[in-house]
Amino acid sequence: MDPSASPIRIEDVPVAPGCYVFRSLEGEALYVGKAKDLRSRVRSYLKEGGDGRPLIPFLARKAAKVETIVTPTEAEAILLEDTLIKRFKPPFNLRLKDDKQYLLLRLDPQAEFPRLEWVRKRRSDRALYFGPYASTGALRRTIRFLYSIIPLRDCTDNVLKNRSRPCLKHAIGRCSAPCVGLISKEDYQALVDRAVDVLRGKTGDVEAILQKKMAEAAAALEFEKAASLRDRLEALRQTTEPQGVRLGRAVDRDVLGLHREGGRVAIQWLPFRGGRLEGGKSHLFTTELPDEEVLGSLLTQIYRGDAFIPRELMLSHEPHDRETIAAWLAERRGSPVLLSIPKSGDAKRAVAMAVENARVALAAKEGAEASALEALEKLRDRLDLEEVPSVIDCFDISTLQGRATVASRVRFVDGLPDKSGYRRFKVTTLSGQNDFAAMGEVVGRALRRDLEEGTLPDLVVIDGGKGQLGAALAAREEAGAYEVAMVGLAKDRTDSSDERTAHKGERVFLPGRELPIPLPPRTSECHLMERIRDEAHRFAITYHRRVRNTITSALDEIEGIGPTRRRALLRAFGSLSALRGATAEEIINRLPVISAELAARVVDALRDPSG
Repeated sequence: MDPSASPIRIEDVPVAPGCYVFRSLEGEALYVGKAKDLRSRVRSYLKEGGDGRPLIPFLARKAAKVETIVTPTEAEAILLEDTLIKRFKPPFNLRLKDDKQYLLLRLDPQAEFPRLEWVRKRRSDRALYFGPYASTGALRRTIRFLYSIIPLRDCTDNVLKNRSRPCLKHAIGRCSAPCVGLISKEDYQALVDRAVDVLRGKTGDVEAILQKKMAEAAAALEFEKAASLRDRLEALRQTTEPQGVRLGRAVDRDVLGLHREGGRVAIQWLPFRGGRLEGGKSHLFTTELPDEEVLGSLLTQIYRGDAFIPRELMLSHEPHDRETIAAWLAERRGSPVLLSIPKSGDAKRAVAMAVENARVALAAKEGAEASALEALEKLRDRLDLEEVPSVIDCFDISTLQGRATVASRVRFVDGLPDKSGYRRFKVTTLSGQNDFAAMGEVVGRALRRDLEEGTLPDLVVIDGGKGQLGAALAAREEAGAYEVAMVGLAKDRTDSSDERTAHKGERVFLPGRELPIPLPPRTSECHLMERIRDEAHRFAITYHRRVRNTITSALDEIEGIGPTRRRALLRAFGSLSALRGATAEEIINRLPVISAELAARVVDALRDPSG
């Protein structure tokens, strides 16, 4: 970028900390960055040859102007950069798609009978926190194992106070039933102390207790009980066996390792709590940004919000703006945070382990993509499509006897989920249950929007048979999206005849064909279609539950309507929409137990404001 030819005047850029936004001639935000000296940073882009980073040639071709925003401190520049990236979504910035906080276990020792809770935020309270856990599965395994050897309660405080007899978990030995007084507070506290020891990796006392109980059971000829205790002891030892890498027992540290192959980058995050490795998570990106900028950008995204910040971060690469990031982390933590690149010992081995995990994650991602592309090619041949369907949408309807009808659309790009293409639909133009009409409505709405935005899919999969497919095809013709291929996917069916059962497998309905074509089970194309259909179903069910809860609350908010009367009203009228259209007299006639005053209150509360 020749400074003399550039429309950007370096003299207009302030000498101060803040953020800069490179924009195209049309005003599109291309790249957002932060700097402790804005003029120095922008000058590095404008000088001949740039600053050596791969994105400079792109800016030389596209950037027409730069905007700057001055901040009082460098730490505030980091926060502003995050806000601007979320707002503008510039194409050359790194964006962490899955930015929710990791799961933690919380135990409040001040409670009467403490229990373990799942949380995502560490609050400033006296509770104990364990984790973080990178996945729900890892947390479930930890809790399942813990309850198998230490029977703490897992019910809410409200359930605890209102139970009159032990629950099923007490019968199978996974709860000590403090709700009905089957354990004293002192004995329960002893269980809590053991649970804390296990979560902190101190298992010697628990092992001794299990061994003693196992010996007592064997002496009493209770061999099944002794075998059960033996299995618990073995599970405890396997879960807490020494790890290959330990980083000190009393210090919390995070380890981040980066691995790159061309324009693809993986960063592995490994949390060590009290010296023990507790899970991990990989982040994968496609970017031409240099390694130091990728790592620096990721650090500011991982530790924003209420994320737990450990005392030390061990890194495989030097992050961009290291001093600024360290100061920002220290400000958020309330104490110094060390960013180090270990050169020897266990710390170096921990970083090497993170880098290796990043390499494995990137290889697995590439393998999954290759398998998905192979499945797409086989699907093209199986369905006799003209081209490989790079973009596939799948629609599913979810309803409950015609109430709260909703739909989902999921989008897969190159055989992998693309969450930015997921859509939810609320069907409001239909009364009663009509899956065909509902499918036609949502497919038409989606295709019309895709036509406007230029985002039409290559293939649309309809969850259903000929009826649903026919409604979707009519909606496609009405929308004018003639070039979009469309098929129906019916769940597998089992036929019984002559005392023999034949498994038909998944069936695909094609336009203009009377009979469906089978998708052989255990083939890659069948697995792909099942995965797409199941994801659409999951997405629809999740939305339907939310809508149902909202609808139920409309009656719950009416004074005098409790769970019993709510159920009676819905049973009498069939649906909330039918109840909305009822008069007070009709409500009284169908349910004489409802008073005239209460019936009038129901009618007023459910009246449609637009009507």
